[in-house]
Amino acid sequence: MPKPKEKISALIITYNEIGYIKNCIDSILFADEIIVVDSYSTDGTYEYLANHPKVKVIQRPFTNFTSQKSFTLEQATNDWILFLDADEVIPKKLEEEITKTVNSNTEKVAFWFYRKFMFENNPLNYSGWQTDKNYRLFRKSKAKFSDKKIVHETLEVNGTSGILKEKLIHFCYKNYEDYKQKMLKYGRLKAKEAFYKEKKFSYILFVLKPFWKFFNHYILRLGILDGKKGLTICYLNALGVLEYCKELKKLESKNKLTHYLVMPL
Repeated sequence: MPKPKEKISALIITYNEIGYIKNCIDSILFADEIIVVDSYSTDGTYEYLANHPKVKVIQRPFTNFTSQKSFTLEQATNDWILFLDADEVIPKKLEEEITKTVNSNTEKVAFWFYRKFMFENNPLNYSGWQTDKNYRLFRKSKAKFSDKKIVHETLEVNGTSGILKEKLIHFCYKNYEDYKQKMLKYGRLKAKEAFYKEKKFSYILFVLKPFWKFFNHYILRLGILDGKKGLTICYLNALGVLEYCKELKKLESKNKLTHYLVMPL
């Protein structure tokens, strides 16, 4: 008897993604199960998902990315997991490579995807992202999200990994304000992560770290070749690093004040 077809659970977390989520869902209709965990969106995202015949949507408050993704992973009923961001799209050739891979008796338990970044509807070819790759396809039984990170969550894999050839499309930049707010949010979350790890604020890093981020991505990683798009992205990425430094300083100051106030007289 032929081996039964491997089933795939497609997972997404969302918050106010109405501008992206439709294209994302349309690109993963080949999955046997689609589960979305929504953080109480207010822009129609939840209503769209709740009315979609192929989507199971759950609402859950957002605390951090790792917690939300770990919870979402627990909801999946299949072992093969396709975990996407709401602003990512699976092209047809990548869909074919995914289904072929999971049904190939592969010994690999997780796969990296390279991503093509889109600035509005135009590709970003450089700006530090030309070698970007992330785990997007893996076996639930062989992987989990590390509890050591609360942003840019890390997948811990028990087994060997591979890399798929076809690229995932990532619509990273909708407009200036949207991307700016995203970078500021990431900066604050990374500061909390660093604070819990007892990393210290320093004025040297406050000056050098954002500058290095911009210089590295715009000059060394050739963001200058992306023209105005590259300049905008590299500046906002550096702004996120500046926000990280400011938030870390704020957390340290608050902690010192709390410690002072609770000291016995």
